[in-house]
Amino acid sequence: MLQLSGAGKRFGHKLLFENADWLITAQDRVGLVGANGTGKSTIMKILAGLDTLDYGELTKAKGISAGYLPQDGLTLSGRTVFAECMSVFDDLRAMEKELESLTHSMAELDHTSAEYEAVADRYHVLEHEFRTRDGYSIEAEVGRVLMGLGFTKGDWHRQTDEFSGGWQMRLALAKLLLQKPNLLLLDEPTNHLDLEARNWLEEYLQNYPNAFVLISHDRYFLDVTVSKIAEIWNKKLWFYTGNYDKFLAQKTQRNEQLQAAYRNQRERIEQLEVFINRFRYQATKAKQVQSRIKELERMERIEVPPEEKTIHFKFPQPKASGRIVAEFFDVAKTYPPRPSTGRNGDGQEQAAKRSSGKTVFENVSFLIERGDRIALVGVNGAGKSTLIKLLAGSEPLTHGEFRLGHNVQADYFAQDQYKELDPDARILDDLRAVSPRSTETELRGLLGCFLFSEDDVFKKIGVLSGGERGRYALLRMLLHPANFLLLDEPTNHLDMRAKDVLLNALMEYTGTVVFVSHDRYFIDRLATRVFEIGGGKVEIFPGNYENYLWRKEGGQHVAPTLEDVPGMELVGEKSVTVASAAKSGAPLLPDSGRSGGFDAADGNSPSANGNGSHPIQTEAPKKRLNPIKRKQMQDRIHQLEEEINRAEAAIAHLETELQNFVSADQSQRQSQQLDQQKSSHASLIAEWEELSETLQTAE
Repeated sequence: MLQLSGAGKRFGHKLLFENADWLITAQDRVGLVGANGTGKSTIMKILAGLDTLDYGELTKAKGISAGYLPQDGLTLSGRTVFAECMSVFDDLRAMEKELESLTHSMAELDHTSAEYEAVADRYHVLEHEFRTRDGYSIEAEVGRVLMGLGFTKGDWHRQTDEFSGGWQMRLALAKLLLQKPNLLLLDEPTNHLDLEARNWLEEYLQNYPNAFVLISHDRYFLDVTVSKIAEIWNKKLWFYTGNYDKFLAQKTQRNEQLQAAYRNQRERIEQLEVFINRFRYQATKAKQVQSRIKELERMERIEVPPEEKTIHFKFPQPKASGRIVAEFFDVAKTYPPRPSTGRNGDGQEQAAKRSSGKTVFENVSFLIERGDRIALVGVNGAGKSTLIKLLAGSEPLTHGEFRLGHNVQADYFAQDQYKELDPDARILDDLRAVSPRSTETELRGLLGCFLFSEDDVFKKIGVLSGGERGRYALLRMLLHPANFLLLDEPTNHLDMRAKDVLLNALMEYTGTVVFVSHDRYFIDRLATRVFEIGGGKVEIFPGNYENYLWRKEGGQHVAPTLEDVPGMELVGEKSVTVASAAKSGAPLLPDSGRSGGFDAADGNSPSANGNGSHPIQTEAPKKRLNPIKRKQMQDRIHQLEEEINRAEAAIAHLETELQNFVSADQSQRQSQQLDQQKSSHASLIAEWEELSETLQTAE
């Protein structure tokens, strides 16, 4: 379908790649990977016909159409969203109008005339093509794609120039998907998508009828969409069969083979050079010396490129906080009405919310405990960024109570953190002001870890790219040890290697983390709980994103343990204990004796509503419990909580191991172990619920 032969490209004096041969067939699903600056976007533009080769040639089969989506920079205006997408089908709509005209003509012509026969023949040919190309369902298809990419029906009739750059790129992607070109070329298509839109796009690409090549720093997205990897490495194109996980394994094996071949070649070269130098001037050895000289000249030297740069760091381990890190009770957040300027960023509908005075949250209650790693998920505009700002104290509550626990130090990394930086300050000077006790050597070493080397450290912050500013803002945060990290899209502008380093650092971090990310792999590996935000409420799910999806798709919604959500679980818009959520649904006030909790005697009691009162629920007389028996039950509940946590950790570990296929026998053993662990976990939960309800009733 499309072929590169002996292809090479330079960028200034730098050689990006050379001698590249690549055949793209009609059903290929390829992920194009490589370090930043190796030429991935350049080769995509070449395939799209927007750039040219310096060496070699590009051959394209006749009639092949290629559709290209750049990383950013596309803007659309002059039409509504729906009309812009329908413009993709201008030829079909013209065909539809001609069919209508032919229908009218046939109604007026004599059915026995030759003219009628010619019109009827044209109508049947045209109608067959129109039906074959699904002309009768184009409006439904436009609606399906727009909804999948996050546009509501209310957006369809808005002008395209009302939308920010990120939503403009979504619209450009929608048009490409509707065109269905023979070769779809997508450069970072997930950059401007939330998790729901990414999930939809994954499914769409899995069923895409033609070939596509995509660049992405989202590891999970590559894993589930591509069946081949093309890597630009060492100025050449290398190909691997399988998804990204398989590529990593094959690349490791290839690098080991390359290193071994390089060592063997160096040994042979040294042997030849020793022989030549030893016998160069002996006439009896002249023939052997010449033979070895020719062998050296013919030898194609193996090159091992320098190790790719990456970020190396660890978060400073903070001082321990109290067990309760943060506590919300009956929190509401409403934005007052004010003029809207349209969507602009993640909280991408915040301006629209404010224009109508929309309530983002209402009656939200939860606890965050030391060591939690909580992922905030939900569609764009649901309130993820708003919630993280409330936790950071940068947004006021409209109603309710929010308290930080004992010895909690919060640190907030915003999406636009770089806007707080002085654009006129040089990087090194700004960092020195943040950490005056550090030496210049230490600061330059830290900057080097974040890919700011040599003269880069003297650049002004204002001239940095968006990705560079994001990296630098993240670096500054590391100089302020905190035990409660609030991270809003920390993986933006990081490549896959940098994301892995950040992920490993966060997994080793002993503090508490609440984060927003649209990277599925990052959430799956890091999260211990998922907070789903939407519809004015926050619903809590134990486990990672896979566990969350399983429950959302019809799996049993297992109530979190006390270790997951101490004392309460959100059901609808009311806070109830885990036990009562499972059994009776009766509300329960948080334990006033708990460290870091509310005191029922003070004015901030969670029992207080807007007028300082709370309805009292009449309960049946309670049966008294023997103190010794009560103590035994309390001890057993505590023991069960620990066992449940261990069981959940074991389940998560086994589920992760099952994703890495080694052999059929091992997978079968792991599946059996997983079933046993799940059965044990269910028994522990049932016993815990029974004891908790008995103890609660008695008390």
